[in-house]
Amino acid sequence: MHPKTLARLYAAIAIAIAVPGAAHAATAAAPIPTIGQLERVAAFDGPMPTGVTVAEGNRIFVNFPRWGDDVPYTVAEIRNGRPVPYPDAAINRADPGDPARGLVSVQSVVADGQGRLWILDTAAPGFAAPRPGGAKLVAVDLKTDKVVRTIVFPPEVILPSTYVNDVRFDFRVGAEGVAYVTDSSLSGPGAIIVLDLATGKAQRRLQGDRSTSADPHFVPRVEGRVLQSRAADGKTAPFRVASDGIALSPDGETLYFSPLSSRHGYAVATRLLRDPAVSEEKLALAVRDLGEKGASDGLETDAAGNLYATDYETNAIRRLEADGSWRTIAQSPELLWPDTLSAGPDGYLYVTANQLHRQAGFNGGKDLRAKPYRLLRMKIGHGPAPTR
Repeated sequence: MHPKTLARLYAAIAIAIAVPGAAHAATAAAPIPTIGQLERVAAFDGPMPTGVTVAEGNRIFVNFPRWGDDVPYTVAEIRNGRPVPYPDAAINRADPGDPARGLVSVQSVVADGQGRLWILDTAAPGFAAPRPGGAKLVAVDLKTDKVVRTIVFPPEVILPSTYVNDVRFDFRVGAEGVAYVTDSSLSGPGAIIVLDLATGKAQRRLQGDRSTSADPHFVPRVEGRVLQSRAADGKTAPFRVASDGIALSPDGETLYFSPLSSRHGYAVATRLLRDPAVSEEKLALAVRDLGEKGASDGLETDAAGNLYATDYETNAIRRLEADGSWRTIAQSPELLWPDTLSAGPDGYLYVTANQLHRQAGFNGGKDLRAKPYRLLRMKIGHGPAPTR
């Protein structure tokens, strides 16, 4: 056998062994190197997870959006290595008569560092139009495990195309703080939603700006294959998702964000985002391009000010260095679509790996995901960025 042919065969076998179910892509994908030390935290044999957050006492929470899998509960706490409905099973069922009650389809969970878990409910199962009055933030007191607040997004910021994706909090501004939320629409304009937690008032900022929009020239390649929608009838469509990942600097002065369909990251001063007197034109000019960080689903900062980004094209996690370059700090065959990042109080960076690209919608109607999905972590030596 020719040496080059033999090398390709060994690479394909190595990927197939390291990543169960990867044989469909192994012949086209290069072998994935291992960089950094990742530890397994939990495995999921049911629906695929997206979000993860780590609260005080190293309590770990995850969520499972209702995208098509059988999802008996959309938010869970990891207890003894297994997901348990959180805060209870009852609230994890949508109320058909009142979308503001019960959880419809949760995309993100975020511990705020102030003793609460915030649940971001898209109210858009299967990426349908959000149910009127259903898109909301739900706060749970971590001492009592009881819901203490529900904030429904005002209708003027929830478009028929809106998909609220991820959120960060700052309790140093306003009467009760502010939430920054990405709208990662698949068909409409992306945006950053700025929500005043005291009044419930909100505004859409950077709507349709290049920094919150899918890059029209972006062609993602995952496991050696172009990622695009592939229907069972053979029809294809480009992969286009707007602003997704989001992170806040430790001093609360800078918001970081990026479209899912892009390799660039962006930053903007939060004081400009919050000020309705600042025009959209002026705000857009104030956005900084952080360069090519790779194609990211999740962003995160830590208490030392480090900015991290996943890279789903290369099974990696990257960190922004002081010179403006992006350094790969973790890479592994296990990082099959690294989704959400969370800096824990234990000094670890947590990440979900959910094989999103292997869903049936990207593979001609064939579900190529191979369970279990993973929750992994790596030591970074810093806790989460403060919110107060």
